[in-house]
Amino acid sequence: MKRFTAAAIVLGCFLGGLQASGQQPALEKLIFNVRDFGATGNKSDDARPAIQKAIEAAAAKGGTVYLPPGDYTSGTLFLRSHVSIYIESGATLYASENPKDFAVQKVKSKDALLFGEKLEDITIEGRGTVDGQQTYYWAPDHFGDIHAHALEMKQFGLSAPRSFPTGFGKQEDYPHLVWLGNCQNVRIAGLSFLHSPSWTFALYACWRVVVDGVYIYTSLKEAVWADGIDIVSSHDITVANSTIETGDDCIAIVCGIAEWGPDYPTENITITNCRFSSASAAVKFTEADTRLVQHVLVNNCAIFNTNRGITMQLATSGMIRDVVFSNITMDLHRFDWFWAGDANAFNVEIHRESEWNNEPPKPGEPGPGHIHDVIFHDMIVHCEGSSHIEGHSESWLEGVTFANIKFFIAHDPKSLYDIADSAMVFKRARNLKLRNVEVHWEKPMYDKWQSALQVEDVDGLELSGFQGNSAWPEKNVAAVELNRVSNANVSDSVAPAGTNQFLKIKGAETHDVHLYGNDFHQARIPFVLGPEVKPASVAEQNNFLPAK
Repeated sequence: MKRFTAAAIVLGCFLGGLQASGQQPALEKLIFNVRDFGATGNKSDDARPAIQKAIEAAAAKGGTVYLPPGDYTSGTLFLRSHVSIYIESGATLYASENPKDFAVQKVKSKDALLFGEKLEDITIEGRGTVDGQQTYYWAPDHFGDIHAHALEMKQFGLSAPRSFPTGFGKQEDYPHLVWLGNCQNVRIAGLSFLHSPSWTFALYACWRVVVDGVYIYTSLKEAVWADGIDIVSSHDITVANSTIETGDDCIAIVCGIAEWGPDYPTENITITNCRFSSASAAVKFTEADTRLVQHVLVNNCAIFNTNRGITMQLATSGMIRDVVFSNITMDLHRFDWFWAGDANAFNVEIHRESEWNNEPPKPGEPGPGHIHDVIFHDMIVHCEGSSHIEGHSESWLEGVTFANIKFFIAHDPKSLYDIADSAMVFKRARNLKLRNVEVHWEKPMYDKWQSALQVEDVDGLELSGFQGNSAWPEKNVAAVELNRVSNANVSDSVAPAGTNQFLKIKGAETHDVHLYGNDFHQARIPFVLGPEVKPASVAEQNNFLPAK
């Protein structure tokens, strides 16, 4: 076995690769070239024994395992503390296509090509590629009507196949490219991760993790279950400067997967300067949250060629709080029928578990979870579906803000179905703030479109600086509809030219609605009260009204 200090290869390509990535190796660290341990660089050969030997040798003293240009096929590799893996440009680490090469964990859902548990100070980096080699087949749907769109397909008399992964069996049997549990001080940088059989990265109970400058790709047409990065019960996680293009969710955030261990809070997460494309969701807070997700920042991201933009779902009584989404652009459209979502930019919902599963209530079932103190600001959205932001009848949303949002909604006549109605729908919320929101309807028009904003069962509404019209003013549909709203202030909003009815206020429970400083002069009807609304419930002052 040959061992070289970093100083001895200062002119070599490996050091050049490290310098290019901005990482300077410590002089005392050793480089362990997998070729020196028996790896051939031929894809058809099993490289796992050689790579694992190199990892163990590096673990003895701390060092870097180096994969030079070539093709290396392997089953599960066990990472070690204080060891770096460097995959050179021109090198590809392939996941074996033999399921037996990954059946090494008691819990199948933890199987992975690169596996680490209870480790510290580990790095996976380079300019090379990690390829899961996953392929797919098309067949009739095995899951029946649990998919939200299956009923729509039946209503239209349509029957279509969907994709399934080949080779491993049950969903939990498909390995990840990276699974890390209870690991700290982790860096994953520079590499391309392709064609993962399951979630590309799974991080459980990890902390101080940086994912920087990676490229993650799976087929947007076929790659079910292949999320980009799943952050589970972890804290102090950064994802930056990365591109994720994957069939399933790009980034999923959750607290709690029972078979992996305790459901620690997921917190202190930053996602910045990233590009996302997905047949499902770009950023998803998943329905399986069992405890707490908090202190999350998603900033400076481009979301394009995607089905759903930002999704927050609760179905297992957890809590999401203190989250900010900012400086984001979205360009969304529908994908095949078996993908969840309808080209909708924002999806926020709370359910009991039985409701989520379409089952009768269970004795002793926990109540619904909670979502509060979430801010969406400075965004441009192009979408095809309605955005629904809704609390539960037993757990209203609290302290949600949308500010500086330009919202464009379009119809795709080639879609098999379109269930869009109002552009943005808000239900069951307290202290809801909608500031400087614009809604624009784009051609071709859709005959089922309705209001720009629909607000229902809200206590404490601030609607200021809104601009927009209904999709069909001639149908006497209001631009903004308030139903059972209390303690509301509508101010500094503008009814554009061509507005028939700008504001409709209804619901016997509606009270303490104040309209002031609005420009209604281009609306034929500035506002109208439903017959059940007491006139004293609505006060208006200093509004610019149409000339009589």
